[in-house]
Amino acid sequence: MKPRTPSAKAYTDAHAESGINAPLPELETWPNQYSGYEITIEIPEYTAICPKTELPDFGTINIHYMPNKSCVELKSLKVYIHAYRNLGIFYENAVNRILQDLVKSCKPKWAVVTGIFTARGGLSSTIQAKYPK
Repeated sequence: MKPRTPSAKAYTDAHAESGINAPLPELETWPNQYSGYEITIEIPEYTAICPKTELPDFGTINIHYMPNKSCVELKSLKVYIHAYRNLGIFYENAVNRILQDLVKSCKPKWAVVTGIFTARGGLSSTIQAKYPK
């Protein structure tokens, strides 16, 4: 049996790292006045580009968090999410990057970001990242 050799279309480190450090608009915050409540934000029109196939990816991003001293400002979140539209990034990296940027901006008590991605090739994916881990 002949050993399998990587094809010209093999995944590379560049594919895997695509979008992780891309500049994105800053998430703005506003001072929180209350404690002990949760915020859920649903973003049903998430789009990005698969860094390997260069085909568009579609899905819904759900952000669920308990604010501490600040809350994420929704217009800045909308601008931030729309910046993914032309960004080459895998689902898994996008969900983790969104969580990372949310935590950096508003420092919640806890947060969960879930990406529910539209089926492609008969497969659909749900990715979830949590803070703290």
